[in-house]
Amino acid sequence: MSMPQAPTAGIKSMVVSTTAFGPREIEEITRAISENYANYRELREAVQELEGQESRSPAASARMGVCQYLLGRYSSAIDTLTHSDGGALTHFYLGKSHLALDRYDQALESYEASSRAGYDRDIVTLAKAEAMRYAKQPEEALRLLDSLSGAIEQTAEYLYQRSATVQVLGGNNEEVYALLERAVQADPEHGGALFGLALENDRHGNDDYARELYERASKQFPTHVGTLLNLGILYEDMQAYDKAKQCYDRILDMFPSHQRARLFYKDADASRDMYYDEEARREQDRLGQVLSIPVTDFELSVRSRNCLQKMGLMTLGDLTETTELELLSSKNFGETSLVEIRDMLSSKGLELGQFAHQRREEEPVYDPETLSDDERALLDRPISDLNLSVRARKCMVRLGLTTIGELVRRTGDDLLECKNFGVTSLNEVREKLTAANLKLRGD
Repeated sequence: MSMPQAPTAGIKSMVVSTTAFGPREIEEITRAISENYANYRELREAVQELEGQESRSPAASARMGVCQYLLGRYSSAIDTLTHSDGGALTHFYLGKSHLALDRYDQALESYEASSRAGYDRDIVTLAKAEAMRYAKQPEEALRLLDSLSGAIEQTAEYLYQRSATVQVLGGNNEEVYALLERAVQADPEHGGALFGLALENDRHGNDDYARELYERASKQFPTHVGTLLNLGILYEDMQAYDKAKQCYDRILDMFPSHQRARLFYKDADASRDMYYDEEARREQDRLGQVLSIPVTDFELSVRSRNCLQKMGLMTLGDLTETTELELLSSKNFGETSLVEIRDMLSSKGLELGQFAHQRREEEPVYDPETLSDDERALLDRPISDLNLSVRARKCMVRLGLTTIGELVRRTGDDLLECKNFGVTSLNEVREKLTAANLKLRGD
């Protein structure tokens, strides 16, 4: 539904006028954009008008700097706010801009300054706890959260920050989930809590509920980039490629140089034009079922059965990848057994060696006895330790891979056969393995 004209006019008025500008006005701006994303462009135009003014008051620079932060222009926001009025709001958003650029010490300094200038102490403490967590000081972050008491403990922001901190500290997953659920109950529109709860459900395969939560989070402003990336991937799983492109488009609207969003956009655009042959897929599935039939299901002579067992040929599929010459080279396997095997395969519409050209190379033997303790521990680690993106992680689940050792047995082509797994994800996996001095088979 379209947003009425009044709120749009209000955005411009709040940005370019000389009226009061504080947390209430910022909340009105973010709510207007959440209700109608078209208002994002109205905010951008209002900021451009301010930037075009030859001279600005310190208060106008503060408004402009805060709005530059909302637009995702963090470096510009820092430059503008550093030269504005020096008030509590200015220092607080200066801290948020530094945090967005991973400048944790500067963020903490700015938050301290905002507190001294009179910004809400509880809000500042929550912001400092977030900065401490990102700075890999979760114990200090938890100490700050524990120092808070009263109504702030029931707010969505407090519950969200506490859940994220408990998770980093390796706390109980049930506690993390419960805190996120409480946060969403406290504020059904809290973008961070919605994203956190969606991610937990995404990780556990609850795709439908995860998508619902991501969709709710995507309507909030500013929108977490991870929300739009993960939602886009889920849309691709549904073959809703246009919706996926819209998610990536929104990221590029704010961050035109965002490499991953640009690559994902190209993948989704290419996938949209792919022709999916349902009948061909069904035929492939039927063939797969036939190829998986064990040879023990057939009446074979003892000699033929023993020869197949010694050669490790357990299914009809194994025989279609084996040539007549290879069978005849086996001890005690003669023409009589060969005819018997031919007839068995013919009864299922198959031939000896018809898929021999598709046979995979022998996978390297994973012999724990030949590995050092460190090497064995590395290969036995779960794939989750590689911190792969959602798209790459979903491919691992589809392929049934749980450990790094299982992953390195696969080739790049094996992974590319997985739905929605493209060159971008393959390069990501290779980079993660290279950092651990490992590589995929065949690389």
